[in-house]
Amino acid sequence: MPIAHIVLFGDTHLGFDLPCRPRVERRARGEDFFANYQRVVDYALATRPAAVLHGGDVFHRSRVHHSVVERAFEALAEVAAAGIPVLIVPGNHDRSRLPPSLWLGHQNIHVFDRPRTVVIETSGGRLAFGGFPFAWGDLRASFADIVERSGVMSVDAGACFLCMHHTVAGASVGPIGYTFRAGRDVIPRAALPPSLTAVLSGHIHRHQVLTGNHPPVFYPGSIERTSFAERDEPKGFLDLTVTTSAERAAVTGAQFVELPARTMIDLPVPPEVECSDVGAFLTRSAAALPPDAVIRIDAGARSAELGEALGAAQLRAALPPTMSVQWHRGRFRAD
Repeated sequence: MPIAHIVLFGDTHLGFDLPCRPRVERRARGEDFFANYQRVVDYALATRPAAVLHGGDVFHRSRVHHSVVERAFEALAEVAAAGIPVLIVPGNHDRSRLPPSLWLGHQNIHVFDRPRTVVIETSGGRLAFGGFPFAWGDLRASFADIVERSGVMSVDAGACFLCMHHTVAGASVGPIGYTFRAGRDVIPRAALPPSLTAVLSGHIHRHQVLTGNHPPVFYPGSIERTSFAERDEPKGFLDLTVTTSAERAAVTGAQFVELPARTMIDLPVPPEVECSDVGAFLTRSAAALPPDAVIRIDAGARSAELGEALGAAQLRAALPPTMSVQWHRGRFRAD
């Protein structure tokens, strides 16, 4: 049986906590995201899959500094220049479109800037990737039409994939495992065309695979933790093995390749700690924690008071420069 491999990653959120002209010296988390992004690129260059698919939310915001844009797309252009097709789904954080870049003009880079299908010839047969940018509004009403307009269901190929950046019913998120059941932006499983080989999607930050009486849905998850709601989730990407035959193509292997992720720790401030002593308390507490941890200081109702008393400079001085810090519920910004 002919076999092909696909590297699937997404929700890279480049530009997250990455000031281009930092006003103070502190450890910004943005380089952690770029480091894992480059690890995926290096993996693709080493393993040479049939295709690399980015499932959306390339950037954390729709408007990012041009240096972030160029750095992101230059890395993908390196993959494309190696003869490996790169496919990109613009996500909701991208506002359904990617910022312009000359790197995107490479013949091996394909952006789903509208519903369309890209066919890739491999030694294992033809692979069809139908995709579309993040769709706003009531997706329950428009999903079937979007899939039809992509043309993926009418292509003669050994395997057909739907590439998107959306939530399918049954996906779960958060520390309590909230499961999406219904909603205007939740795609019912019954709406997935049964003839698809698989659905490859971004948007859900927890890695998971939805199976059942429908095409499997693969979520690689985000490449780094973007919030404390993801503190216990492993981060990485997927290497999918696709087996094609005369009867039916199938994803016969889904290796989750884990990436390093910063440890996230809640640091409660006991009520007996006075405002004048909070700096020393943080220094003592940090000594027992991983030096590169992301710290969230929780002083409850006193957070605003302590944040004002301590000050940004004093807070940075109280903790190792290798740590990142924030106040619980975003009451304090270190930048």
